[in-house]
Amino acid sequence: MNITYIDRRTGKALVESPPGEGFLKFLYHHPLGELALQTLVKRKALSAWYGRRMDGKGSAERIAPFVEEYSIDLGESVKSLEEFTSFNDFFYRTLKPEARPVGEGLVSPGDGKLLAFASPKQVKEFFVKGSQFTLPRFLQDESLAQQFATGPLLVLRLAPNDYHRFHFPYAGVPSALHMIRGWYYSVSPYAVMPNFGRVFCENKRAYTRLRTADRGDILLAPVGATMVGSILSTYTPDAEVQKGEEMGYFAFGGSSIVMLLEPGRFQLDEDLLENTHQGKETFVKMGEHIGSLAS
Repeated sequence: MNITYIDRRTGKALVESPPGEGFLKFLYHHPLGELALQTLVKRKALSAWYGRRMDGKGSAERIAPFVEEYSIDLGESVKSLEEFTSFNDFFYRTLKPEARPVGEGLVSPGDGKLLAFASPKQVKEFFVKGSQFTLPRFLQDESLAQQFATGPLLVLRLAPNDYHRFHFPYAGVPSALHMIRGWYYSVSPYAVMPNFGRVFCENKRAYTRLRTADRGDILLAPVGATMVGSILSTYTPDAEVQKGEEMGYFAFGGSSIVMLLEPGRFQLDEDLLENTHQGKETFVKMGEHIGSLAS
């Protein structure tokens, strides 16, 4: 299974090779791998153990080979290669402000590959063979699910080699982060494509409601994944934030951010909707314009 996505900057279709590709294929597409997944891999203990390893000083030796293999631009980083004290310190590195300019309108909350749907109902059409996804299952809240039932839905998938801090896509006042307990399934495309509902409705996840002055509410839901020990918030609840301000970060591993919008508030960019319709994600960066204000 080739995973192709669109590089928005060039418009070219590229093939993704996720870190640990062979292992992920085994876990999600082989009977013995499925057994290992259910009995061990998705459990919190494994992710917590690996997270502690990535916090150790010895893990810093992994940084240089990782940077070279995935062509990561450390010129964007506040810290230099020699200043990182562990792999996790590098993994959730902060970037120089000029590295991610914040655009007009609605912007991407992070770096990663984006799927954009005009409504949650279209998810079923996209993941034809995937397990069922519903907002009530995902949010564990019927009234909140009703509020966003017909508005746009976006799924931003962060690969392990992406920048792993996430930011507010619009100005407003955020609620406290509400945690939902769950497992730690991978969000690699090898896991998501056949198991979309299970991955997003059963994984450890959280959400905050961002109340805006002119665009209703925006729901931002970070989703943890295999080898991600924590979803960590860095903002102050109930205090006004500006667009592009940091919301939090993930520890080591691939992760996702689900964003829900109220209907009639924003018009998502047509290229994102069309790429999704064609079965492809679009690579975007934090602060990049992804939607205009609806009239």
